[in-house]
Amino acid sequence: MSTTPEDPLVDTNAQAQRRSRFDRFASPLIDGRMLGTRVVAVLLGIFALAVLYFVWTVPLEPVQQLVFAVCCFICALLFRRAEGHYVTLVMIMLSVIATGRYMYWRLTETTHWQHPLDAAWGLLLVSAEVYAALVLLLGYFQTAWPLKRKPLPLPVDRSEWPTVDVFIPTYNEPLSVVKPTVYAALALDYPKDKLSIHVLDDGRRPEFKAFCEEVGVAWTTRSNNLHAKAGNINEALKITDGEYLAIFDCDHIPTRSFLQIGLGWFLRDKRLSMLQTPHHFFSADPFEKNLGTFRKVPNEGELFYGLVQDGNDLWNATFFCGSCALLRRSMVEEIGGIAVETVTEDAHTALKLHRRGYTTAYLAIPQAAGLATENLGGHIGQRIRWARGMTQIFRIDNPLSGHGLSLGQRLCYLNAMMHFFYGVPRLVFLTAPLAYLFFNAHIIEALAGTIAVYALPHMFHASITNSRMQRQFRHSFWSEVYESVLASYITAPTLLALINPKLGKFNVTAKGGRIEEQYFDWSISRPYLILLILNLLGFVAGGWHIATNWNSHSEVETTILNLAWTGYNMLILGASVAAAREQRQVRSTPRVAMRFPASLRFATGRTLACETVDYGEGGVALKLPSEVHVPLHESVVVSLFRGNDEFVFPADVTYSVPGRVGLQFEPLTRAQELEFVESTFARADAWTGWAEGREVDTPLRSLGHVMSVGVSGIAGLFEHLRGDLRALIAGKHKTVTHDPRTGK
Repeated sequence: MSTTPEDPLVDTNAQAQRRSRFDRFASPLIDGRMLGTRVVAVLLGIFALAVLYFVWTVPLEPVQQLVFAVCCFICALLFRRAEGHYVTLVMIMLSVIATGRYMYWRLTETTHWQHPLDAAWGLLLVSAEVYAALVLLLGYFQTAWPLKRKPLPLPVDRSEWPTVDVFIPTYNEPLSVVKPTVYAALALDYPKDKLSIHVLDDGRRPEFKAFCEEVGVAWTTRSNNLHAKAGNINEALKITDGEYLAIFDCDHIPTRSFLQIGLGWFLRDKRLSMLQTPHHFFSADPFEKNLGTFRKVPNEGELFYGLVQDGNDLWNATFFCGSCALLRRSMVEEIGGIAVETVTEDAHTALKLHRRGYTTAYLAIPQAAGLATENLGGHIGQRIRWARGMTQIFRIDNPLSGHGLSLGQRLCYLNAMMHFFYGVPRLVFLTAPLAYLFFNAHIIEALAGTIAVYALPHMFHASITNSRMQRQFRHSFWSEVYESVLASYITAPTLLALINPKLGKFNVTAKGGRIEEQYFDWSISRPYLILLILNLLGFVAGGWHIATNWNSHSEVETTILNLAWTGYNMLILGASVAAAREQRQVRSTPRVAMRFPASLRFATGRTLACETVDYGEGGVALKLPSEVHVPLHESVVVSLFRGNDEFVFPADVTYSVPGRVGLQFEPLTRAQELEFVESTFARADAWTGWAEGREVDTPLRSLGHVMSVGVSGIAGLFEHLRGDLRALIAGKHKTVTHDPRTGK
């Protein structure tokens, strides 16, 4: 790959100075200056694979394997402290060696089962391990070298800027959710004669029509709801003519710089069909809210938008995610519009564009923000749709077959689709030790010590390598919590879609709701409550097994190994249970913690300089000098500043302590509502410092955090059980149930 001074991969002098010694040594070797021709590079690649195969397959006695594993792990720990990207590649290679040795040993030495029950459980477990190893290796390939693309500027002459249609599709969301997105679209820093804003209202609601007419945007409808969101956008394509499309889910509020940040790459790359930016959420998702990890632990989606999409970009395999994206109209129309064959129309559209030979791009700069799902039921329903849709694509438009894709693109798409098959493997891992504890089934035909010297290096290397690569975007062990919550629910939809891809329908994720009371969702948590009880019983059975087989050294070792596995599963399931403790959410419009300049003007004419603490659509909290106390219910005027611009709003004091006030806005005019969004949600820098101050991942600290959440989840389960039983006896209990397909 050649580079120019404008390319995202080029090293500036400052970057070169910051590179580690290892980087400066390895860079000439890696980028080809020492490899010479492509033929030499291919031959060296074949030689490297041959050496790797030898390292995987060379037989070692258990003691020799232990020494080899310890040496490799010490090397990995030493490299982990070094800076530089090539160090990460070395750690990946050490992890690949450990995983390869484990899987080769596992498949050749431990699958000679003596009994049918052993074979049944053993086949399930080894299949799950093969899946996990394959996903691990594909993940390394996909994310080993994030592109880290930078924005390109538009021409200085604004008359040369292209025309853009902004699409805001909506179906059943309330107007209160959609209004800020429309206001932010109106506030986009772009020539108004080159911008057309369309609210695509599939609900065909009169109040939406009236609002759109009042603020001056197009209210676009159709006579049916065929193909849901994809059909809605395709109908809008027929009546608009902008050169580019900017698509936002109705709760995703763009910053004013969105178009200027993203369009430059389209002018540079004439084959660029789509540019995606992150989906950022300013409200807590159910995991963050219920587990108390909001802005402390990266949420479930940050790995994808922070690392995976950036890694995809290197291979020209960035996926369209349905919102916060720009598309070139001519290329979308060439493939027949947004894909309608599956319920994940976005990823399928990107696949079709890639098959035509067009490029896609990713900018890892949050330029829009939206609402996360409010409750666990809605969250699960959304993930079910994603899992079913990716499985549908796997069946009807498999990236491994067909024309137009490079090897890198095929592997990136394959990993994205295989990810959603984790349901069955995760359930197997959560129940596998029970086969031995309950039925004495030997599902791995090897001694416990031998299992440890092969399996533990594989797990330890994978943990520290992923921790290094993902530390800003995913903390260790949390993915197992997320998967444990979702596994029972996505298993059936993915398997059914694999059999018949036409099964299932599109469902809209509800946004903008409230949770009036804290409660435990017994319905949603039922699958992992059952798993938790089974693992608890297995733990008790294991203790009894040790007590009755104390003289059998091998049996005790095997039991201890399975008990350790079961104990870990119980902690993961405990954290999963904690996620079902729905916390109160009394505000339908969440507050966003952010600091920027403000001032407070009193009826006396006195003005006080201050700064914001947080804001929401209904008001703002301000930090004042510590000695200042403002009387409750006083009428004030608050000014919010964005650069040199001042935005003024009337408000009442609803909360006051020395050094801080909470303000509720008086009824605002449409113009003031627009100005409030301009000065807050639509700020160009609104979301760039979101993760500042958050600790990067270290596996041991993260394990401790998950363990503490797991223990509190189990303790909280008994607390809710006692309270709900007491309420049931008193005749006051109201059963709370949710349909995970809809979140209702």
